[in-house]
Amino acid sequence: MSSQPPERYARDESEAHRLDRNYSELLQELRVAQTGVQVLFAFLLSIAFQQRFDSITWIQRDVYIATLVCAAIAAALFIAPVAVHRVLFGLHRKDELVAFTGRMAVTGLVFLALAMLGALLLVVDLVVGPIAAAIATSGTGVLFVFLWYVLPMRTRERTRRR
Repeated sequence: MSSQPPERYARDESEAHRLDRNYSELLQELRVAQTGVQVLFAFLLSIAFQQRFDSITWIQRDVYIATLVCAAIAAALFIAPVAVHRVLFGLHRKDELVAFTGRMAVTGLVFLALAMLGALLLVVDLVVGPIAAAIATSGTGVLFVFLWYVLPMRTRERTRRR
């Protein structure tokens, strides 16, 4: 195997085109994550109005509040690049916009994962019990870390070594 990067991925594009492409790809990624967090957030908001909500324990209530806040933070982080784009529009600062959007996407994914894990913990605790909830949430948390961090970082390292 060659130590050179594969030529099939080489692009003949200007810096401006590269930034436009990167920003467009980031926005596509954010659309997927934003839809997920909005659905989760709406679900979480509706829970407080359910009859059974009054009977939850203080721990379940605290998990619910933390989960709701994590979902709200994730939504804010995923939507922030739109506001920043409006403020910076026409100022030729696409490089800063792409960097900012990348940071918001990664941070938003952390809060989305926390919100999803909190929702899982709450639902499994209510349906099955706290031990099953802890096991399911821990296992799913490990899966998130592996799929969303470990696997991409391994791929990134392998690509750098080529």
